[in-house]
Amino acid sequence: MNHWLVKSEPGEYSFDDLLKDGSTVWSGVRNYAARNNLRAMKLGDLVLFYHSVDDKEVVGICKVSKEFYPDPTATEGDWSVVDIVPVGKLNKPVHLSQIKLTAELQNIALVRIGRLSVMPLQAKEFEIIVAMGNDEL
Repeated sequence: MNHWLVKSEPGEYSFDDLLKDGSTVWSGVRNYAARNNLRAMKLGDLVLFYHSVDDKEVVGICKVSKEFYPDPTATEGDWSVVDIVPVGKLNKPVHLSQIKLTAELQNIALVRIGRLSVMPLQAKEFEIIVAMGNDEL
């Protein structure tokens, strides 16, 4: 199983929206690195949901429910989407500032490549962030 982090502006689509909807198509990605990460996602992979721009915090966990297929919102180009479903909300959000202060998380793309909207995580990195959000650290 692989682990991922996806970013969304909460005013556009929040984790609460995902909880309410029960599933969503992760569409509109127009960055080649992020697209390639979508294409690497496998059924059942776990994904952290990050609120970008104002909040800058990991708020929940979801999982891939359908592997990549062509993005129905793309009018041109070779873009892909995956479907995701919620797993659960973290007990408390994990702010980017907390992540940056955690030595084991210094090499994640969220810290190194801030604008990437879909990024891989190592299992240990995923576990650390989840533990931080569930008051286990």
